[in-house]
Amino acid sequence: MPASPMAEPAVELAGAAAQIGRRTKWHPLEILFWLATPLPFYLTPDYLQLASQIAITALFAISLDLILGYGGLVSLGHAAFFGLGAYAAGLYSKLYWGEPLSGLLLAGAAAGVLGYAASFIIATFRGLALIMITLGLGQLLAEAANSLGWLTGGADGLQGVKMLPLFGSIKFDLYGVTAYAYSLAALFLCFLAARRIVNSPFGLSLQGIRENSTRMLAIGAPNTAHVRRIFTIAAVMAGIAGALLTQTTETVSLETLSFQRSADLLVILILGGVGRLYGGIIGAIIYMVARDQFSGINPQYWYFWIGLLLVGVVVFLPNGILGGAARLLPKSWGRRA
Repeated sequence: MPASPMAEPAVELAGAAAQIGRRTKWHPLEILFWLATPLPFYLTPDYLQLASQIAITALFAISLDLILGYGGLVSLGHAAFFGLGAYAAGLYSKLYWGEPLSGLLLAGAAAGVLGYAASFIIATFRGLALIMITLGLGQLLAEAANSLGWLTGGADGLQGVKMLPLFGSIKFDLYGVTAYAYSLAALFLCFLAARRIVNSPFGLSLQGIRENSTRMLAIGAPNTAHVRRIFTIAAVMAGIAGALLTQTTETVSLETLSFQRSADLLVILILGGVGRLYGGIIGAIIYMVARDQFSGINPQYWYFWIGLLLVGVVVFLPNGILGGAARLLPKSWGRRA
C-alpha cells in the first residue's frame, strides 16, 4: 500500500531531527581535543603569546567558515569586521573604560551592526560580484581608518590602549598566561555557539542554500533572511576576535583591516578544511606555527614555504587536512569535524 503524501514530510522531518541528534553528540576525540588545549601552559610556557594568537585566529577562521563553508558566501573582505572590532575595543579602552569584557561585547555589537547593514547587499549577490563587493567593503573601511588619523592614529596605529585587569584582579602579564586563558575561553564559547548553529535546522537550511538555493526557494525556505542572519552572526564573531587581539596586545594597526589578513584567513580555511568547524582551528594552528618557524629560518622568504605548504595540501588533500583525516577516522567524526 503506497504511503500517504502527508507522511512524506513527516518522514523527512524525522530524518532531519535524527541527523541533528547525531551531529550534536560530542565525539570522544572532540572532548580529548578541548581537554588538550590547556597543555601549552605546561609544555610550552614560553610560547603562550603565540598560543593566544592562534586562539584568536581560530575564532576569526570559524567566523569566516560560517559564511563560506556553510552559507556558500565567498568573502575577501572579512577583515573589515575583524578590524572594526579591534578599533572599537581600542577606542573604548582609550577614551572611556579599559574593562575587557564590556569592550568585547561592544566590539562584537559594532561589527554586528556593520555586518547587518552589509548583509542587505551581500544577500543579493553571488560569485564574482560578491567577491568584488566584499573586497571593496574591506578596502573602503581600511581607507576610512587611514584617513581618520585623528581618531584611529592612521598609519601609526592607535596609541594609548590600556586594559584593566580581567574581573578586576587578573592582570594581562607579559608572558601571555592571562591572554591565552582569556582568548581560549572566548574561542570555546564562540565555538559552542557556532556548533549549535550549524547543527540546528537553521544550519541545515544554510547548507541546503549553499548546495541548491533555487530548490530551497521552491520548498519555501527564506534564503535571503537566512543569509543575512548568518552573515551578521559571522561579523559579530569576527569583531570579537579583533577585540581579543587589541586587548591582549594593547595595540591596533591598519593591518587588522588589510586585504592580506582576509587572504591569510582563506589560506587557513583551505589548509584545515572548509565547511568543518574544526578546520578553522586546525588550519590556524598549522598556519601560525608554520609562519613562526619559517619566519625564524628565513625572515625574507618565509611566504615561499607557506605557499609550498598550501600547494601540497591542495594537491594531496583537496578537502583540507581534516578532509583527509576524515577518511581514516569513523564516519561519525568526519561529519562532526
